[in-house]
Amino acid sequence: MAISAINNVAGFIILVCATGLISGQIRYSVHEEMEEGALVGNIAQDLGLGIPQLSARKFRLISDDGGEYMKINVENGILSMREKIDRERICGQATICTIPFKIILENPLAVHRGEVEILDVNDNAPAFRGGTIALQIAETMAPGVAYPLESAEDPDVGINTIASYTISSSDYFNLKTQRTEDGIIIAELVLEKPLDRELHSSFQLVLTAADGGTPQRTGTAHILVTVVDNNDNPPVFDQNIYRSNLRENTALGTLVAHVEANDLDEGLNAELTYSFSKLTSQKVRHLFSLDPDSGEIRTEGDLDFEEAKGYSLNIQAVDHGSPAATGHAKVLVKIIDENDNAPEVKVMSTTNTVPENASPGTLITLVNVIDGDTGENGQVSCEIPKNIPFILQTSSKNHYELITSEPLDRESIPVYQINIEAWDLGSPSLSTNKTIQIVIADINDNVPRFFEPSYNIYVMENNAPGTAIFAVTAIDRDLNQNSYVSYYILENRVQDMPLSTQVSINSMNGTIYALRSFDYEKLKNFQFHVQARDAGVPPLSSSTAVNVIILDQNDNAPVIGSPTE
Repeated sequence: MAISAINNVAGFIILVCATGLISGQIRYSVHEEMEEGALVGNIAQDLGLGIPQLSARKFRLISDDGGEYMKINVENGILSMREKIDRERICGQATICTIPFKIILENPLAVHRGEVEILDVNDNAPAFRGGTIALQIAETMAPGVAYPLESAEDPDVGINTIASYTISSSDYFNLKTQRTEDGIIIAELVLEKPLDRELHSSFQLVLTAADGGTPQRTGTAHILVTVVDNNDNPPVFDQNIYRSNLRENTALGTLVAHVEANDLDEGLNAELTYSFSKLTSQKVRHLFSLDPDSGEIRTEGDLDFEEAKGYSLNIQAVDHGSPAATGHAKVLVKIIDENDNAPEVKVMSTTNTVPENASPGTLITLVNVIDGDTGENGQVSCEIPKNIPFILQTSSKNHYELITSEPLDRESIPVYQINIEAWDLGSPSLSTNKTIQIVIADINDNVPRFFEPSYNIYVMENNAPGTAIFAVTAIDRDLNQNSYVSYYILENRVQDMPLSTQVSINSMNGTIYALRSFDYEKLKNFQFHVQARDAGVPPLSSSTAVNVIILDQNDNAPVIGSPTE
């Protein structure tokens, strides 16, 4: 039931600074039954993030639970309800109901943990399973005898659950209430004065259960008391409270307890039948069986410590007298945790990429290890291989930071497959392995390298202009843009003429062309430098010397000079 008047949202944030990471604990509280789209909180504002940062840093919500019930607007950083929440459906009658979530940002990586507490609203009225409670009381029963009454059920919690019971006015009966070890209020009908069947053969009363919410809600049941001839000794159990310890995952049919009652009457009045009383919930009846003749209680359903740490069984023994007399006892079953949950490894970032120039101590990603067990069974340890340039260090309980421990070199190892092993301290221990891939992003840290520090080119004179005379090649070990190499001739002069009039180079492939026909008799050799430059930012370059040697051809006839005087 939606409570339109309740729309307030409360929240607070605790920020903790750590090396390479800003992590936060955000907490909001909202009431259940809020409409789809209702505001939970402005996470961007609470974390001090500017709107432009949200998209640039891949601002997003991740959570096993939070993603289902909440959504986040990456344009303004507002967390809102994805759907209307029924607190009783997702948390039952747990005192505190929270939905955890995590906010992930990148560049740099930051994880902000948070939770939304779902506050209960009084949207359920107390209800009795049956509309009528029938009791048979012997007319000889002495005043002061109490008869347990069926309890009402209210899925709400805290002040919104059942707070009191009352009955309609009667001269013969009163109502006694008490709170059990479980915190549940039970009601008993108490006989106030002797009965006379000839005067009153029956009584009709109204039992009202009221919760403590605002506005208060109530539920009613009719009590029909029939006054019958006496069976004056009720059954009495040998213990008021039986206690039993059971390990979770106990096999079906395991003996839980053996209850026994005695009746001082004789004959049918002393013959007993055991059963669960009306105080026992349907859930308990599905998990345990009670033999009506022997009083043996056995398991009938699967017991899970993570679901419930204990159960309360209300037992009654009813004799076969007319009217029947009833005795009551309680069996408290404590569930002992078994190591039946292996640790679960969760990696908080989906983009595990790190630049190769990352300094030691750079945060790569966060790892969370969850174990549903308790005690030593729920205590976990986590490690990664030791022969890699990464370490896993603890940031808080069951939370780890994967950070660099040594310099990285993409050209040596471009990708790491890191196996994360987590194990608990149970006996026997349970473990989980999860492999994450870390990609090393390229940085322009390698200059192009020529195969030789210098080259000698031999060119026959009288060559045709525009002819390719040589090609140089440089290799860059970087990746993509950082490895794209362009070639340039460093300006120089040859015989007082610009080098650009003598040779040229193809900037894409390093092919060198002669731009003129060389004449050995005028130019026998010359030198220039070729630079190889990559496309990184900033670009890196290296150069090599190119020596051009002109070869002579027999292109000149002998010339007879004047005789010497």
